Amino acid sequence: MTTAPRFLRALPLDYRNRLMELAVEVSFPQDARIFDEGARAEGFWVIRSGAVTLDLTLLNGRRATVATLGPGDLLGWSWLFPPYEWDFGAEALSPVRAYVFDGMDVRRLCDRDTALGVVLMRTFAEILAHRLQDARARLLDLSPYSAI
Repeated sequence: MTTAPRFLRALPLDYRNRLMELAVEVSFPQDARIFDEGARAEGFWVIRSGAVTLDLTLLNGRRATVATLGPGDLLGWSWLFPPYEWDFGAEALSPVRAYVFDGMDVRRLCDRDTALGVVLMRTFAEILAHRLQDARARLLDLSPYSAI
């Protein structure tokens, strides 16, 4: 299995610089909820330091961690697609520093520069494909039939 690309490094330098003009530095203390499943998705983050867990609410109401993200990782894609609601929740596993990007501003930038938009969407798609492969592998490991 190949490693998912780090979001900002995967972008050509001129596109990265244009996107970074929209970045705002933020931080979260350990255990802070960054967003909740089902809440309005308005942007995304690129983690600079620390770790974030993605979680899903189970039928019994408990949260299950589905992924852990670290420096260089992209956090959040639900801002891309209507109805713009988070599919997962996210929580700071440790103190986190990140860049946050407003989704509406990024969508406007992509509308103005469609070449940048195509590169951005391909990069998002590649990262999401890796995450889907990782989730599939984890589910197979948990399957009672995987030992057969």
